[in-house]
Amino acid sequence: MSLEAFLHNLHFDIEKASPPDWEVDWEDAPLAYKLYRGLPVVPLSLEVPLTLEGRKVPTTPDLREIGHFLWYVYGLTQFCQSVFPLDSTEQEADLMQSYRRFVPSGGALYPNELYVYLKIEDLPAGVYHYDVAHHRLVLLREGKCDSYIARALGNRCDVSACFGTVFVSTMFWKNFFKYNNFAYRLQGLDAGVLIGQLLEVAKRFGFASGVYFQFLDRAINHLLGLSEQEESVYTVIPLSVEPTVLFTNGSDIDEIVSSDELCQELPAIDCNHYVRSRRIIDYPMLTKMNEASMLESTRLFRQIKAKERMNSEGESVVLPHVKRLSYDLASVCRTRYSPDMDFVLGKVSQLQLAALLQEATTSFSYRNDLDEAHKMHESRVSLYGCLYNIEGIPNGAYHYDSAAHTLRQIHLGDHRLQLQYGMSGHNVNLFQVPLCLHVAGDKDHFITELGYRGYRIQQMEAGMLVQRLLLAAAALGLGGHPLLGFDANLCDAIYKMGPQGKTTLIQIPIGPYRPRAWLKGSLHS
Repeated sequence: MSLEAFLHNLHFDIEKASPPDWEVDWEDAPLAYKLYRGLPVVPLSLEVPLTLEGRKVPTTPDLREIGHFLWYVYGLTQFCQSVFPLDSTEQEADLMQSYRRFVPSGGALYPNELYVYLKIEDLPAGVYHYDVAHHRLVLLREGKCDSYIARALGNRCDVSACFGTVFVSTMFWKNFFKYNNFAYRLQGLDAGVLIGQLLEVAKRFGFASGVYFQFLDRAINHLLGLSEQEESVYTVIPLSVEPTVLFTNGSDIDEIVSSDELCQELPAIDCNHYVRSRRIIDYPMLTKMNEASMLESTRLFRQIKAKERMNSEGESVVLPHVKRLSYDLASVCRTRYSPDMDFVLGKVSQLQLAALLQEATTSFSYRNDLDEAHKMHESRVSLYGCLYNIEGIPNGAYHYDSAAHTLRQIHLGDHRLQLQYGMSGHNVNLFQVPLCLHVAGDKDHFITELGYRGYRIQQMEAGMLVQRLLLAAAALGLGGHPLLGFDANLCDAIYKMGPQGKTTLIQIPIGPYRPRAWLKGSLHS
């Protein structure tokens, strides 16, 4: 299968992306977290604060602060048990249990891992893995690597002035074992949701951050000791207390650096880790896509030119002016909920809708290496929605114009039946959902500018916006459930996206809900 056909099937013909006879071997499932063996470890504080409000911004964070930061980004936060009847005739029920985090993940499999390069007091400078299971750091490589990381980023960041750098990776097998090739789409979205959470938590800790989607892959993987047949870094995020050190125009910005050159500067490290699966099946399309997406030289780094703003056609609904939502991120993270059949149809006010859309899009703004400096950029992903029973707004399909804070009318009517038929699963009753939102992006996923890397970048940006939506929904007392089992062709037709060259990337029903019966316990002191 060609890479073009593979990406097409992932989006528009999901059944062709994976074998029809694929069976999940649950008995041989991998762990949802990576465990290193035989390496030095640094325990992190278990006294995690229960609120992130009123925090004093440190001049330089210490190990305690770093531990709290990592826990709110990706730590284990809940142990849950739910009971599901197997079918209407079964007398027994299926018990499902899982460890949860503050970010959602397809099947709660969490294919991503966090690594950090830290230079703080009371900790040897070096590269660490965040051991989620034990809430500790595992030392992978000791020593300062400022110059190495800076050159891997094309000398576009003053890494020496940053106290830390976060690396978000993807372990291919962790959700391939369940979703087969469809895992490739999920992995980008899961990484994006994690990045979105990281950026929001960084704001509360007073850290400046920037997202680098372009870097020398093999050099960064070599730094962390990753096998590219098993795992690869998707994004690099430096952290600083001084925002001016990010995206610098250093004197060596024009120096051309290659992965091969950098890899020769550091010895290889081979770290033993535990996956649990005894039999790991090959996933050639995932490694083939990863290989095709890699950047071997900083000469290949690109920026995306800002597009001219398109004039909206059709009638518009001006949404009421609302203030930015003010909420304790810690509290909202604890209350965020993904309803399945738990949605309960209720009227949503214009004020709620306005606050939801404004907060999600405003908080989405972030510094990255794709946008041209000192220019206003329209987001590469945008929001559409099929609305039903919204106070003062006719039922129909709309596009949210974030700059004007208006809804552009596209297709009036109740679209819930179409959307329900378009779902491949039956775990959400869309007739009970007032807001069925869709994140949309360019249909060609910037392949001209970014090559195959553009696809995973687009999925990550979609995931970042999804996380902002979920947090805003939770702050408003609403639930949201991201879904990929939907018919993109059908949704594109509802929104008349063809002439615009856009497509729907992910579906998020949002609305009031009734909490399901389950046993859950918080994992913090």
